[in-house]
Amino acid sequence: MILILMGPMGCGKTTIGKLLAGRLGWRFEDGDDFHPPGNVAKMQSGIPLDDSDREPWLDTLAEMIASCQAQGENLVLACSALKISYRNRLGIDQKNVVSVYLRGTYELLSRRLDSRQHPYMKKSLLASQLATLEEPEAGVKVDIDAPPADIVDNIVTIVFTSDTP
Repeated sequence: MILILMGPMGCGKTTIGKLLAGRLGWRFEDGDDFHPPGNVAKMQSGIPLDDSDREPWLDTLAEMIASCQAQGENLVLACSALKISYRNRLGIDQKNVVSVYLRGTYELLSRRLDSRQHPYMKKSLLASQLATLEEPEAGVKVDIDAPPADIVDNIVTIVFTSDTP
């Protein structure tokens, strides 16, 4: 199974992803680590990415997902996956590749961004990410206004003990 933790910057994809992967004994990958240098340079300059910027990045992540599936390897992947078309490109089917939307308000996300440092994601990009975000109708949805361990518990309960996703 592949779990894709999605949502805008500041929602906790990396923190929750590492905790979740550790709890499950699964591989963890952070999608940010796979951005090509041009994307990183744009974001360092505070310039939002557009669809054409994201295409090669999404293709790289989709190849990783397909490889894990072919090898029967479980994966937790942190990836913003802001648009339906991006999620489709990643192969999210809510059966073998499940989206987990880490949902939070602008105010909560903004407060979190005030207290963290990211090598290239500028806080000014939050507004553009929220403008781009197409909230998923399917998949797992988890509010992020709880401690990380509680969020992980919630995800595990929903994914492994309920009829959802």
